[in-house]
Amino acid sequence: MRLLLDMNLSPAWVDVLKAKGWDTVHWSEVGGSSAPDVEIMSWAKANRYCVVTNDLDFSAILAATRAEGPSVVQIRAQDLAPATLAPVLIGVFGQYSDQVAAGAILTLDARGARVRALPLS
Repeated sequence: MRLLLDMNLSPAWVDVLKAKGWDTVHWSEVGGSSAPDVEIMSWAKANRYCVVTNDLDFSAILAATRAEGPSVVQIRAQDLAPATLAPVLIGVFGQYSDQVAAGAILTLDARGARVRALPLS
């Protein structure tokens, strides 16, 4: 799985996720800090990355356009620090990797994880 972390997540996540074997980049490594969300989505789709974010705008773009990708992982938590969230997120990635690879929105929050296949209807 190839993961693109948006600007709302710490670059510290890159090393954590790479250590688990995922090809991971932070948006700051490939694009501008003021890039609009549609630019980030276009880059992710063109380069076959899944967007990892805590911003709901990315799933809204998928819903509005009925796009089949890129996949988006939404983290809905207050504490986004890798030290706190990494074990849960890594477990969720392992559990839903096939769905994310096929095109999905994966939401992780206090209630657990939910996945919706793309395109949204």
